[in-house]
Amino acid sequence: MSTLKITLLQQPLAWMDGEANLAHFDGLLATTAGRDLIILPEMFTTGFAMEAANNALPQGRVVEWLHKWAASAKAMVAGSAAISTPDGAVNRFLLVEPSGQVHVYDKRHLFRMAEEHQYYQAGQKRLVVEWRGWRILPQVCYDLRFPVWSRNRQDYDLALYVANWPAPRAGHWQTLLAARAIENQAYVAGCNRVGTDGNGHHYSGDSMIIDPSGNILAQGKPHQPACLEAELSLDILQQYRKAFPAWLDADNFQLDI
Repeated sequence: MSTLKITLLQQPLAWMDGEANLAHFDGLLATTAGRDLIILPEMFTTGFAMEAANNALPQGRVVEWLHKWAASAKAMVAGSAAISTPDGAVNRFLLVEPSGQVHVYDKRHLFRMAEEHQYYQAGQKRLVVEWRGWRILPQVCYDLRFPVWSRNRQDYDLALYVANWPAPRAGHWQTLLAARAIENQAYVAGCNRVGTDGNGHHYSGDSMIIDPSGNILAQGKPHQPACLEAELSLDILQQYRKAFPAWLDADNFQLDI
């Protein structure tokens, strides 16, 4: 399809209480209809907690819940969660289709200032998901600071960032989201949480949906829960890339991981 209807759920999160968070989002998703893609924040079942590595809901429970709402809404529903695996814990972005198909991206860049790298395993694989004619690149929070990892190889149309991005660096969040859209000539959507976590960190939200020119299509008010909606156009994206083909002059590179 040439258009994609997207919703971002900018919401507070209950600290380390998976079922409480699922119940909260139950209420929101019950009233969300007619969308193609619904995005929840990073670690939406726990908040950004290092102890979540061993105490979070199992992946099966989270996927089951995401699938229930994906099937109900006839939309892809996605967000990241702390997940324990046989190889260690990961901060895993789960994207679930109405059919039950699950796409998985593990956060590549772990936030060392909170010692995330001491508790979680870094992802090694970049992922592009095809959904209703759109090519979608999922990324998680700190990944936003590393443009090489999200470099558009002309293989995606929309970059998704889910986050628990603290209020003191809200300006970085907003600037970098716009930069990723402009430099990659792609739509960008960033879904951040609001509220205060169990460590006393404050989150202002500032979730955004941005077009390939850097124009803001929707933005959450600071420190307020919000359900942001926008309709993205593949035709407009392709016309823009054709009229301003900066991507043809991009430097070649190879990323070694």
